[in-house]
Amino acid sequence: MRLTRFLILLPLLAGESSFGIGMPRVAVPSRNSPVRSRVVIFPSGTLELHGVLYLPDGPGPFPAVVYNHGSAAGMLSKMAFDSLGPVFAQHGWVFFGPYRRGQGLSASAGKYIGDQISAATKVGGLAAGAETMIHLLETDHLDDQLAAAAWLRKQKFVQPNRIAVAGNSFGGILTVFGAERGSYCAAINSAGGAQSWADAPLLQTTMERSVRNARAPMFFFQAANDYDLSPSRVLADTMRAAGKEFALKIYPPFGKSESDGHTFGYFGSAVWASDVFQFLNKHCGG
Repeated sequence: MRLTRFLILLPLLAGESSFGIGMPRVAVPSRNSPVRSRVVIFPSGTLELHGVLYLPDGPGPFPAVVYNHGSAAGMLSKMAFDSLGPVFAQHGWVFFGPYRRGQGLSASAGKYIGDQISAATKVGGLAAGAETMIHLLETDHLDDQLAAAAWLRKQKFVQPNRIAVAGNSFGGILTVFGAERGSYCAAINSAGGAQSWADAPLLQTTMERSVRNARAPMFFFQAANDYDLSPSRVLADTMRAAGKEFALKIYPPFGKSESDGHTFGYFGSAVWASDVFQFLNKHCGG
């Protein structure tokens, strides 16, 4: 999706207008392990944010993943967390889905990023909207991600040297930024930048800089019918040129539309799980 269309959809569901609606639900085989979940509170600077934890059975400690949700408004990201949390927990990983400021359970902690991008676009056009998006993701929203990781690292049920970062869409962009700034054992980027890549040259250069400086190996993946496959391919090439460790996989189409393909990272775990957990176990131990 070009940035123009993305910004038009922002007032509805922040670019994820068909999020979970009519999507093919690919069943995840049960591993016969109970999954525990709970809502937690963690600090990000002076803010109080909320997140959801999914825990494997047993006392731990376990490896863990900080999962960055996308740009969807309200509580729509809960659908992604409810889909992904049990998958990670059943594979022996703690899943932490922090709600960033202005979204989900942290809606009262700040302005909604979609509203901020829309306001900037009305005043300065698409370039201003793109610049605002990148600025917010590199600052406030990255701060929230790193605060979530810092909180997670202090928990007794987590192995602090085995924390990975992952995300889809906006969350994939944040995953790339987190791999540059944070201390993670691995990063999983699903469709980061696919909706705005072609119309946002600044996003391209910023993400390319981040992967060149990445401190963690990264797995890029998308469904073939996602909006734009260029981000995964270009960023993988950039990491290759920089001598960084990475993997890239483009899977068959998921669903029938581009928007279906864009939610593959959320709802296609039965297809990608074996590759993702092989990558995590290789680089995070286990």
